[in-house]
Amino acid sequence: MQSKNKIRTFYSNEPNYRYLNEAVDVLESAGMIIFPTDTVYAIGCLSNQYQRLKDLAKIKGVKLEYAPLSFIFKDIKDLSEFVSPMNSKIFKLIKRILPGPYALIMKSAHKLPKPFQKRKSIGVRIPNHPILMKLLPLLSAPLVSTSIHDSDEILDYTTSPDVLLEKWDNEIDLMLSDGFGRNIPSTVIDVTKNPFEIIRKGLGENPL
Repeated sequence: MQSKNKIRTFYSNEPNYRYLNEAVDVLESAGMIIFPTDTVYAIGCLSNQYQRLKDLAKIKGVKLEYAPLSFIFKDIKDLSEFVSPMNSKIFKLIKRILPGPYALIMKSAHKLPKPFQKRKSIGVRIPNHPILMKLLPLLSAPLVSTSIHDSDEILDYTTSPDVLLEKWDNEIDLMLSDGFGRNIPSTVIDVTKNPFEIIRKGLGENPL
């Protein structure tokens, strides 16, 4: 598929289901997509597509077992299947800030699916974005993703869909776009520590 045919642009908060179903077909067929979030654009695949997960880790320049990737869930119920049982403090925090521009580092469930079964913690997100909120319930597994960094020393994240597509054309099968993205990433909170620790200040305000 040529670059100009890979991009699907959404123009309102009511996502086009023809585009969403196309993204589902691509992902369920072991495809890789770029998609918008409530922070920056991300690139990802389904968590049950081993070969594409390896490709995603290669983008980060590390082996899959060490890759700093985030699981993207549609709701707390789905998230709870991949993490250890939450105490009341963690649950109250999650209920207060998600969905939203936060990524949490959480203790993983004892039996994660391959190839994540050796991980003691995972990064999780429930973004507040209309496209993702409609897409995620249609998928057979959570998305696993990484934010797309820019090689520019000043601009941390690429915001232009056209520039993103040109740069990542050979890596992806489809791009979902809703126009220019943000240049501020999610706020990252490590809830495996007591007290919780903010390890990256981003778009989300300090909730601690």
